[in-house]
Amino acid sequence: MLSLRQRALLGGVASGAVSVGLGTLAVFSYINDRVSDRFDTALLDRHTQLVVGLSVTTQSPDALRDLMFDPAYSSPYSGRYWQVSSDDGEIFTSASLFDQVVAEPAGNPDAPTLWNTNGPEDEVLRSAFQKITFEDGSVWGVSVAESRAQLVAERRAAQQSLLPVFALVGLIGVVGSLLLMTFILGPLRRLRTDVASRWDRDEDLRPTDYPEEVSPLVEDLNKLLSRNREILSGSRRQAADLAHALKTPAAILRNELNSLSGTGATTDTAQEALDRIDAQLNRSLARLRALHTADLTHSRTDLTNSIDRLARLFSTMVDREGKSLQIARDPGLWVRMDAQDIEEVLGNLLDNAVKWCRQSVRMTAARKPGCIEISIEDDGPGITQQAHREALRSGGRLDTSVTGSGLGLAIAVDLLNAYNFHLNLGTSALLGGLECRIVIST
Repeated sequence: MLSLRQRALLGGVASGAVSVGLGTLAVFSYINDRVSDRFDTALLDRHTQLVVGLSVTTQSPDALRDLMFDPAYSSPYSGRYWQVSSDDGEIFTSASLFDQVVAEPAGNPDAPTLWNTNGPEDEVLRSAFQKITFEDGSVWGVSVAESRAQLVAERRAAQQSLLPVFALVGLIGVVGSLLLMTFILGPLRRLRTDVASRWDRDEDLRPTDYPEEVSPLVEDLNKLLSRNREILSGSRRQAADLAHALKTPAAILRNELNSLSGTGATTDTAQEALDRIDAQLNRSLARLRALHTADLTHSRTDLTNSIDRLARLFSTMVDREGKSLQIARDPGLWVRMDAQDIEEVLGNLLDNAVKWCRQSVRMTAARKPGCIEISIEDDGPGITQQAHREALRSGGRLDTSVTGSGLGLAIAVDLLNAYNFHLNLGTSALLGGLECRIVIST
């Protein structure tokens, strides 16, 4: 389906094209009429000049060639002609007619009559004719003609001079449509921004802040936001209740196993099974929380602050084990994830790296074009290329995970997938062990 922007643009272009097209036809029609009227007026003026000249030369019509000064009358087939004919059949013409004559309309009209006829070399002429009786009693047919090619050329010149104007008008119409579209869509863009910010501040939208056409949508969004807050709060509460309900019996079982172990009983198998239950429980609760949080929240987390907090926590751990942790991160990094989720992802990956490294762990976070990349490397045994897919398989069981990956990788993958972000595994070029690279789009 076309977006509102595309619809507005296409509508503006279509309406502009129709407006310019109709306007062009109307203006061209007006110009044609004006040019034709001016052409006919000039033709009638020359006819009047010829009549005046003939009135003083009725006894010697040959003198008309000296009285009509227009140079075009002297050039053969120039496209401009005059002709007078007497009742006794004598015809006197301009030199431009050479050996040709101009046809006269039927009926011998005694008023100036404009009509089209053929001229020399089959050119179409526009002619003004009148049958006039002078004071001396002589009767003359007076014709003045001009090639219609001049009229067509004048029309074309006028039209061509206006084409850039209409092109400019069309361009202005399209630009105006774009500006109007931007102005109209402004409240919708602001609404999108307000939804995110008001959600983070746990506030409702104000319908009065938007045009009346958008106000009903704002009211519906308020209801939806309220409902989503209830869903999110309920999901978190249920996850917490479930965690408490399951972890308390698991803790009791662990204490009982420890007591039995203290009496000499063999509890290794039971301890391992309980560890797997705890790990799967943590993973399922993390996935449940992430699926609800990612869809319903617009939170932005200060990643730099989270990394610094994790660095302080894990530095104590690595110092106790005689290992080293290097942290390098750009300042002012923000990600579109819940703080608890991103810290759980990084915490699980750092925990795995510290657990399996021989001596060194390195974490870097840098801003890249369109994304933020986080890399966690160690100098441990790593994971083979063939085992990468199984280690990252969402929903994989703990007992089928590759040795050394732990369930932390699976939990990290689940949390990142909930936000449509990615975790890639590779070999560290610097330390030689496993490299976990997180790509978070911005």
